[in-house]
Amino acid sequence: MLCHIVTRKPPTPPPDDERKERVIHTRVPESLEAELRERAQGLGISVSNLVRNVLGHAFGLVGDVVADGHAIARAARGDAMKPAEAPPDLADVLAWQAMVLGKNAVCTRCNDLLPRGRDAAIGVTEHGSTRLVVCTPCLEELRR
Repeated sequence: MLCHIVTRKPPTPPPDDERKERVIHTRVPESLEAELRERAQGLGISVSNLVRNVLGHAFGLVGDVVADGHAIARAARGDAMKPAEAPPDLADVLAWQAMVLGKNAVCTRCNDLLPRGRDAAIGVTEHGSTRLVVCTPCLEELRR
């Protein structure tokens, strides 16, 4: 049996001066579109910005986006979520600092969407390089 193995180099990111926004089209049920529009209106942002923020935070905060995609979608729809098990990096938090969000964020623990101006907490780690933001209900759970 003859077998061929083909390897490809990963694409190199374009230089900063060539970065152009791209359009991604996707189909969603009418009910999800309505939920996205309502949530975006409530946050005072466009649906496009809401989706972009959710995706950006998902890649920045979650190692396995596919596994957490359902949780992010539930959060965008406003469904009640069960607290997720703490990701391993939450164990590295030395302290939690209360804050008022200056930008929209996503809770590291439960993937709830956190609009700008909402109370939240940021994790301070010994390494100082990880960005861990949690909502106030998750912070209360962590205090127990």
